[in-house]
Amino acid sequence: MWINLFFIVIFILGIVYLIRFRLNLKYAAEKAGNAHFPTSQEDMNSIVIPSEFKVMQPLTKETKSYLWVKWGTVGVISLLTVLLTVVYWTDMLHQSIFSIVHLFFILISSIKHRGNFYLLHEGLILNGYYVQWARVKGYKVEKIIKWHELYGLDDKINHGYKLEVKLKKKWFQPQFVVVRDQVQLDRILTLLEKHGVESIREASHTPVSKNV
Repeated sequence: MWINLFFIVIFILGIVYLIRFRLNLKYAAEKAGNAHFPTSQEDMNSIVIPSEFKVMQPLTKETKSYLWVKWGTVGVISLLTVLLTVVYWTDMLHQSIFSIVHLFFILISSIKHRGNFYLLHEGLILNGYYVQWARVKGYKVEKIIKWHELYGLDDKINHGYKLEVKLKKKWFQPQFVVVRDQVQLDRILTLLEKHGVESIREASHTPVSKNV
């Protein structure tokens, strides 16, 4: 019985995650049109999204990545509901709990968005999540040169800049983005500092300051 209850709890948490991610992405797509950066295709070409190391694409409700999240969420929730029904009315969970849980997480993780980076008047959008400026703790910049952990993974990011945005009261921080040139990095840092977001210095890394 406890195994069934455990799986039901995991199922509910998974559904909540999918719905929240879908709603956050929808809200971010509606906000992205008023961004201060990027405002052109040239700006977007300067941003590389680390998940696939591809240049940034616009965040709109018509893009393939957005539509995948929109309809994929419906499909995955339907499949998970069928899976829960089968598990609840049979002894399948007791016989192959690890396989079922593994399948569950595969379905959840299949709902991904390609990622993006926008700076707005009220806050920023990072990989599908809209965050108000008050929740931004700071930023960190690292030059991607030889011996850096990202150097050599893709030619587009070599000698670029790894930009991380740290959030307040959040255990799992959003992923970073890579800015390909100093000019665009200076624009981004100027906008961040305009909204009170300052550089975070850590002993293990040497941040790259604006205009250096």
